[in-house]
Amino acid sequence: MNQLKTGEAPEAAHGSLDLQEELAEVLRQRAAISAVLRAIASSPHDLQPIFDTILDNAVHLCRSEGGLCRLTEEIGFRLVAYKRCPGASDVPLPPKLLEYGSFLGRLVGSRSPVHIPDLATHHELSSAGEAEREYVSNSAARTTLIVPMLRNDELIGTLGLARRRIEPFTEKEIELVTDFAAQATIALDITRRERELRELQIELARANRIATIEQLSSSIAHEVIQPIATARNNARAGLRFLELSPPNLSEAREAFDGVVAEADRAGDIIRRIRDHIKKAPPKMDRFDVNEAIRNAIILTRGEVVKIGASIQAELAEPLPFIRGDRVQIQQVIVNLIVNAVQAMSGDGHNRRELQISTETDEAEGVRVGVRDTGPGLAPESVPRLFEPFYTTKAEGMGVGLAICRSIVEAHGGRLWATACEPHGTLFQFTIPAEQDATS
Repeated sequence: MNQLKTGEAPEAAHGSLDLQEELAEVLRQRAAISAVLRAIASSPHDLQPIFDTILDNAVHLCRSEGGLCRLTEEIGFRLVAYKRCPGASDVPLPPKLLEYGSFLGRLVGSRSPVHIPDLATHHELSSAGEAEREYVSNSAARTTLIVPMLRNDELIGTLGLARRRIEPFTEKEIELVTDFAAQATIALDITRRERELRELQIELARANRIATIEQLSSSIAHEVIQPIATARNNARAGLRFLELSPPNLSEAREAFDGVVAEADRAGDIIRRIRDHIKKAPPKMDRFDVNEAIRNAIILTRGEVVKIGASIQAELAEPLPFIRGDRVQIQQVIVNLIVNAVQAMSGDGHNRRELQISTETDEAEGVRVGVRDTGPGLAPESVPRLFEPFYTTKAEGMGVGLAICRSIVEAHGGRLWATACEPHGTLFQFTIPAEQDATS
């Protein structure tokens, strides 16, 4: 009996070890899913941390050398996140955009998981273009898994993993990546709803600004049109008195005095309207420009995501505080970001990157920069860019940049634009720093 127990002990120990390993794997998977859910909860306005968390965990749990996420666009599948293990540093970067008709585009475009045990011998590789075959060869990817992200059977993106060895993914691994893809879809839906809400808020704010401008224009026109008409009548009368033979100089002088009086009255009306508008002075607070920029990024994140762009924020720390109207300065930043997004939205051939930076300017205080990778400015547009009612957009009113400059100048700063090479535009503005106040 002792020999029987001695013979059974290794099998029991082996079974216990398998059970422990299986339990550990389950715990790792649960921890990974919890990390993804935390990322979704903590970043409702920003998809990048969510995609990065999903890829980090998928690559780690599935023992892959790389992973990527793509979102569906009108012209193809755009790369939005990429994970490469340290040991795979020689792997080339994947293409930013895959066209629908390409070899890789067809693989990514499947509405069901695509599992390829050996990509190098895949039967469809012969149909790939030379550039795609070269990329596959240089990447040394052998076993590949591509899982679709579906919303109501509509393909909105994909998650992909690759191994540089021939080792098919297990059913559990495929199921795990499928769960991650479903969570990414949920995150996209949450962000889409948040974006629609913010877009509605921005549209309401824009409509409110337009209504204010229309009301102000109507008020000025109604008030000023009468003295202008009277001045014109007096001028015509003065001319008629001068045309008499002999000229009636006293009547002409009286008529022209009336022109001057009516012109002065029009000026008084305009000053009165201006004083009425300024009767509630801007609220001057001490605040951090970096914080205002972070809030502006949250407000405009939906616009950026909609065109498949990315935001890079390079905010200097520490940065001097400034004193001014926080809402007005934030509105300037929002306006510049929205302008940058609109500039890049129609340019499908270049990468869409928005760079926002801050730095300390010893001469002028704090400097803020907003740079896009759009087509850039025509040389003839630069001198007139900040003129009221001048616009390069078909549906633009031409008042946004003029208002931005007036706000910046009212705070003692300046706003200007610079054309970038090979393309893109950089808008910068400065605001004087509060003396002896750093964040």
